[in-house]
Amino acid sequence: MPKNNSCSHYLGSTHQHLGCVSLVPIFNHLEPEQMQEIMQVVRSVSFKKGEIMYNAGELSDSLYIVNQGQIKIYHLTEDGKEQMIRLLNHGDFTGELALFQQSVHEAYAEAMVDSEICMINGADLEKLLLKYPTIALKILKEFSNRLAHSERHTTSVATERVETRLALYLVDLFEQAAGGQTITLPMSKKDLASFLGTTPETLSRRLADFETAGYIEQQGQRNIKLLNIDDLLLV
Repeated sequence: MPKNNSCSHYLGSTHQHLGCVSLVPIFNHLEPEQMQEIMQVVRSVSFKKGEIMYNAGELSDSLYIVNQGQIKIYHLTEDGKEQMIRLLNHGDFTGELALFQQSVHEAYAEAMVDSEICMINGADLEKLLLKYPTIALKILKEFSNRLAHSERHTTSVATERVETRLALYLVDLFEQAAGGQTITLPMSKKDLASFLGTTPETLSRRLADFETAGYIEQQGQRNIKLLNIDDLLLV
């Protein structure tokens, strides 16, 4: 079951707001005076590790942007198990559906580490979108990319073996990193198992199988060296 909301902490400094507005992809193309205008409607909120940012069923009326930290978005299955659907890192956002219609959150959002989030009320953001259409285009582009990725992930979980899902995930991390053979898992193996639609025990066995076959070398809890990508893709 999800944790109850803890007491989050509001941060009001100009530095906090500037970091959120100037560095995240949906705003970093704006002119300084435009960023200054957005800073006036941003609220910076801190969440401790394990703290719930929002629960499924709560009103969705704000855009949440990750300034620092990491947030996981997940559903709960009928038997109460987590099924992670997305991982938010610096510059990522959630809650965009509030821009198009009044709705409730369909998933849970939880801080995986101590995190700082920038919140913009839906009504305030709607005014900004009308004034600066390029923000809307950036959001729609990201929304489109997210939908495409979600469809691919759903299809993968439904049709592919665990070995294939894991292999493709590792190679995808490698391609994103674009530097060296060693990749770092962005989440715990428990959360990775949830994301890939399997159990932690099965995930550990498959990683051990890959290591025995000479495809990878595990280096601690999070680091994995890819030794044979071509064969890994044939799993």
